[in-house]
Amino acid sequence: MPQTKSEIPQLTGYTCTLCRQHYPYLEEMLTCPQCGETGILDIDYDYDLIGRSLNRDSLRRDQDRSMWRYKALLPLEDRDYSDFLRIGWTPLYRSLRLVDELGIKGLYLKDDGLNPTASLKDRASGVAVAKALELGYDTISCSSTGNAASSCAGNAARAGLKTVIFVPERAPQGKLAQMLIFGARVVSVLGDYRETFNLSKAAIAKYGWYNRNAGINPVMAEGKKTVSLEIAEQLDFQPTDWVAVSVGDGCTIGGVYLGFRDLYQLGMIDRIPRILGIQSTGCSPFVDAARDGAHLKPSPENTLADSISVGVPRNPVKALRAVSASGGAWIAVPDQAILEAMRDMGAKEGVFGEPAGVTSYAGVRQAVAQGVIQRHETVTCICSGSGLKDVANALKAAGNPIRSRPDLEELERTGLFA
Repeated sequence: MPQTKSEIPQLTGYTCTLCRQHYPYLEEMLTCPQCGETGILDIDYDYDLIGRSLNRDSLRRDQDRSMWRYKALLPLEDRDYSDFLRIGWTPLYRSLRLVDELGIKGLYLKDDGLNPTASLKDRASGVAVAKALELGYDTISCSSTGNAASSCAGNAARAGLKTVIFVPERAPQGKLAQMLIFGARVVSVLGDYRETFNLSKAAIAKYGWYNRNAGINPVMAEGKKTVSLEIAEQLDFQPTDWVAVSVGDGCTIGGVYLGFRDLYQLGMIDRIPRILGIQSTGCSPFVDAARDGAHLKPSPENTLADSISVGVPRNPVKALRAVSASGGAWIAVPDQAILEAMRDMGAKEGVFGEPAGVTSYAGVRQAVAQGVIQRHETVTCICSGSGLKDVANALKAAGNPIRSRPDLEELERTGLFA
């Protein structure tokens, strides 16, 4: 049992998402003592206390254009975070062309690929690194399909922490390069994500590293929720009707809901947007469970969207709650639709997302076609990672360049100007 008690005033404790048991806040508590590893914890806040210093007016005056402007809503000590990587406050673009193709009232694109290591996962890793420093660790570790690992390595490098990263052997080269450049000790596991997670779990327990695994560490979703806080603030606290997000282990979508719930509890927004969770048909345990009205079952990991290729999600309760509590929906799209979305977002809006990042838009397109999203509604798509993370699939989506010798007549014969 963890021994370190919290002296963070805005925290009131934990609540288990399964048994609903409440616990006092202890810094290193990961899961419910009664329910075990499946007992994922919520972190509870004193909204009355937070509301005395955090409100619309205080945010308008705040010149810190990073996620640390929301530190009153994070499970961290009140300290100066200016030496950390500048995470957050990524652009929220109003769609100029795709919105007309969809035929809906409004569409926004939240480009989180512009975070320091080029993914939304920096939000969780920044909080993880801050917590590891608070607790005196010198090494932080996680398992990941790629983005969480590279973000962990980059943020840890900035803070002077060592990292040990476990990735399945299919992790894209771009993400592996990031981890290694950031000085991580990288273990490429000859197996799938489930086997990778289990090896990391055993190693973390044996060697005593700080556990950044987003599926079980409750502070990870707290970092990810800052994307919702930004979306709401960037829309003058009038969020769109829907917010669409791709889903792997469930931590990101769980965090998206938590951010909007925090703002609603503080009276800063008057409604929580409906959340659309999107997976690939090649790996869709949440969508399958919602369709069949059954419990989650292990799913094959057969999608090119590696960041959401998670056959055994580690954070199912928060993910399912995000959709059910917001009145949202689940949807699955084929990989071909993901590649089309990758090309269309780039060519028509100038946003270059990796496959998992643009899965949100592929899902919105299908949801509109099926009548799940109505024509009079507005939508925000979270693009969770940069397309430079996975150049091989970007080239699949975009096609090949025109080839020509340095001769104008030959160039004209290629049909370039047809």
